[in-house]
Amino acid sequence: MTDILISGAGIAGATLAWWLRRHGFRPVVVESAPGPRPGGQAVDVRGPALTVVDRMGLGAGLRAARTAMDGMSLVDEDGTEVFRSTEVTLTGGPVASDDVEILRDDLAALLTGALDGIEHRWGDRVVALDPDPAGGTRVRFASGTEEHYDVVVGADGQHSGVRRLAMGPDDDGRLVPLGQYVAVFTLPNTFELSRWQVFLQRPDAMAGLYTARDDTEVRVMLGFSDPDATYRHRDLGAQRALVARHFAGGGWWLPELLAGMTRAEDLYLTPVTQVRLPVWSRGPVALVGDAAWCPTLLSGQGTTLAVVGAYVLAGELARSGGDPGPAAAAHERRMRGWVEANQELALTNAARVRELTAPDAAAPGLAEHWAATAATALTLPEY
Repeated sequence: MTDILISGAGIAGATLAWWLRRHGFRPVVVESAPGPRPGGQAVDVRGPALTVVDRMGLGAGLRAARTAMDGMSLVDEDGTEVFRSTEVTLTGGPVASDDVEILRDDLAALLTGALDGIEHRWGDRVVALDPDPAGGTRVRFASGTEEHYDVVVGADGQHSGVRRLAMGPDDDGRLVPLGQYVAVFTLPNTFELSRWQVFLQRPDAMAGLYTARDDTEVRVMLGFSDPDATYRHRDLGAQRALVARHFAGGGWWLPELLAGMTRAEDLYLTPVTQVRLPVWSRGPVALVGDAAWCPTLLSGQGTTLAVVGAYVLAGELARSGGDPGPAAAAHERRMRGWVEANQELALTNAARVRELTAPDAAAPGLAEHWAATAATALTLPEY
């Protein structure tokens, strides 16, 4: 039986593990976090990704956990409402759409909950990959153990360690920064919001929040442009200082949001950076999801790409009998054009959203934006 290691227990990794087991493989999942990661923004499951989740028997649970927003508002710096819609939201698109907006951690919990019996190694990570003369890869872990795997898949996100180990350091132009940052964290809902989201639009920044967990919580999003910022991946103190510097002295609810950020345990700050690779595999090591092609949240398609990409990679491994070479090549042939179309979409979305959410914009403009954003399709293969 083919032994497959998946690095990363997020959306792509969990989906891949489910389908690999379905096809008769024996996946093992390693994750550097001590357990499932809390927090994160609302994400969208669309089109073919909905079909994948339905084929997993998880469609009912997915739809039951949707954010179910009733609408949105835009406000100015004084907190005066300048725009309102009950037809569309900035984060999820048309309210009446068949697409599902769900909190990232709710989706991860749904997927992980379907992985009973699959070995998870929490709090560990891959630190070395060495070709095995007999085939496959010798994998060394931070815990000190060393094991052989026939296939290794990096599903470990934008900052993928597996990508760097297999393909070299990220200093060759494969990371394309868009000059923007987004911070996400959770606060108690002391803002008297119910199934609603509110955003403050600035020329160089956006601040917003939307309700979660039956209106008991809000997820806060603080986005800003800073091409010259220094980002420290694991330094939360420096990240808080960077965010505060861009929003200090602002009106509306910004003082409350910044004060809450200092106490938030699930703060996640990321540079908006695309991953663009000429190939998504090398030998017995393959990449999937953001590790291979991060389109950024500006595409609105990152989660959909991750779910579908994991489904396709697992299916192609089944077709090849576990041979990673032809499987990875087929995976790339099926996904490459669709991925690149969504990466290009992300490059136009920031300016488009800024224009459509200006104080004098009308609700139909925002709806038309989302119609264009969702106009991406992939014929989903049967495996």
